[in-house]
Amino acid sequence: MVRPQTGKALGRLAARLALAALPFAPIAASAQVPEGWPARPVTFVVPFAPGGGTDIAARLLGVRLGKKWGQSVVVDNRTGAGGIVGMDMVAKAKPDGYTFLIGNVGTQSINPSLYKMQYDPDKAFAPVSLFADLPFAWVINPSIPAKTPKEFIALAKAAPDKYTFASSGSGGSPHLTAEIFQQAAGVKLVHVPYKGGGPAMADLMAGHVDMLFASILETSSYVKTGKLRALAVTSAQRSPAMPDVPTLAEQGVPNAESGSWVALLAPAGTPPALIDKIAADVKEIVGTEDMRKALIEQGATPRGTTPAELQKIIANDKARYGQVITARGVKVE
Repeated sequence: MVRPQTGKALGRLAARLALAALPFAPIAASAQVPEGWPARPVTFVVPFAPGGGTDIAARLLGVRLGKKWGQSVVVDNRTGAGGIVGMDMVAKAKPDGYTFLIGNVGTQSINPSLYKMQYDPDKAFAPVSLFADLPFAWVINPSIPAKTPKEFIALAKAAPDKYTFASSGSGGSPHLTAEIFQQAAGVKLVHVPYKGGGPAMADLMAGHVDMLFASILETSSYVKTGKLRALAVTSAQRSPAMPDVPTLAEQGVPNAESGSWVALLAPAGTPPALIDKIAADVKEIVGTEDMRKALIEQGATPRGTTPAELQKIIANDKARYGQVITARGVKVE
């Protein structure tokens, strides 16, 4: 015979059921975008100085996302240590959807192999979306008697260690692109690192160094005016911003694809539903004719990935550049 439950027994049962439900509460909450988001301005931390490709792409995206969200997006440039200063700021930020990192191949895939970091970037950040590729152009001083990659490679093979290449700094993606190129082409060049892309570009045009890998954003105007000669682009396909310049692969230099990209990342712990929403918003905006045109005019190639796709790109580039850093003995100077 089943005895009827007393008032106390029913109370204890209700308490047990309430406790049993507690572990599921955070999961249910994280499945929704926080109510009222965004209720105030959102900050994009760019860990580099204003004016570079990463910064320009971030501002183009920020303006358009701000209009869509009805809140301004503030770009905060926090420079230092190859991007680590800005990365640290976002890694320690509250994961509430109001602070994001504008990362690139250097911050997410190269720095872990060059610096002793206090945390694992893969665990400190949640990927949101890669929204622009920044392919590099291989440019030389016009005084060099080479009109094609094959002609330059022949000159370099005939005189090892004669020709120099500039970079914006040791360990950066332009430097590693040149290391990849040397491996693929079988040439030996001399590295001349600078403190920034501006001084490197100035010395290349002055004839103090022979060649440079730099973003199309930085090189296109000098190529158009004849101050530099573009031999190739480092992307898998030709760049819409420089369509007449062939890829390295087209010119007989396989396995030399390189360059940079720009992506949006959040502090770890940011609600997954909010990350998915922002990734969808980014993809929608990058797909508009207005944004595509703006990015291409700056030498970028429009993208728009899911968080999972961005994580895969980061991991693949981390493995690739890590191998190059080890094989070529690259160190931060």
